[in-house]
Amino acid sequence: QVQLVESGGGLVQAGGSLRLSCAASGSMFSMYAMGWLRQAPGKQRELVARITSGGSRNYADSVKGRFTISRDNAKNTVYLQMNSLKPEDTAVYYCNAVWLGYDSWGQGTQVTVSS
Repeated sequence: QVQLVESGGGLVQAGGSLRLSCAASGSMFSMYAMGWLRQAPGKQRELVARITSGGSRNYADSVKGRFTISRDNAKNTVYLQMNSLKPEDTAVYYCNAVWLGYDSWGQGTQVTVSS
């Protein structure tokens, strides 16, 4: 099972960009489907983007055209490039890894978008 550590969160003005990184330790990273989810105060955790082991991607409608998920299996890292950020993107962003019966989560990184 992999262990996940997110980084790259912070405070940014609306219209700005951030890139989140999720570094995984452990074996078989390339086999995992990797995802980014977020949770805003008082709201349920929601899927933002996911990338499979084969590289297929899917996105929440709210971030399509603005966010891009990618992975570098050589570095055991998954990224979330976030452009044209909006105040409603403010949340704690979590990295998630799923493969067979394994389901791992990072500790989360705060993203705050000011208007």
